[in-house]
Amino acid sequence: MLRAGFTLIASLFFSLSPIMSPAAMADDDEPPHRVLVREDRFEIREYEAQILAEVDVRGSMSGASSRAFRPLAGYIFGGNTARTGGSDEIAMTTPVTQTRSQDIAMTTPVTQTAAGADIWRVAFIMPPEWTMDSLPIPDDARVMLREQPARRMAAIRFSGGPSEQRFMRREAELRAWLDAQGEEVIGEPVYARYDPPWVPVFMRRNEVMIELASEGT
Repeated sequence: MLRAGFTLIASLFFSLSPIMSPAAMADDDEPPHRVLVREDRFEIREYEAQILAEVDVRGSMSGASSRAFRPLAGYIFGGNTARTGGSDEIAMTTPVTQTRSQDIAMTTPVTQTAAGADIWRVAFIMPPEWTMDSLPIPDDARVMLREQPARRMAAIRFSGGPSEQRFMRREAELRAWLDAQGEEVIGEPVYARYDPPWVPVFMRRNEVMIELASEGT
């Protein structure tokens, strides 16, 4: 079981009219949310509060995700201490998310060379049945648990390999669409991967998501 789960996580790393009502719901293996608006490849969603298991790493987008997967996979597949003793396994959900981070370990100063040094925060989203009080404690100090409040997110969905260049192009398209909609962006982009590498490239689901101001603010 442990080996099968570890293999799964390793693999994970590597219409035109708006719909306003009724709101579409998330698939069972995705974080709970409602789709408020859908237009072509764009959506605006309302996500419920989440708990994230995160690791901060330096490097390129692809290199960071590869290095972060091992401690995160170790945590959800038993590298933890349960609140009642022993360890727990935690179900895998999609997507695996990645954002640019402004900090890394508290004991390490954040520096930047002339060539640049990217710091990425890679996260697994915990299944909704877990709480901060019930989740097991990570054995690896690099794994951080964090509560993410409910929020509105805009998303653009696209297929193909999850290269950094492709993510950046889609982010620019999403920002242009949001500007045309008059939406206020308040968060950093989130880069999401949904499929393992054995899924044909043209069928792989990727997304860029950006947090929006609450309606009425």
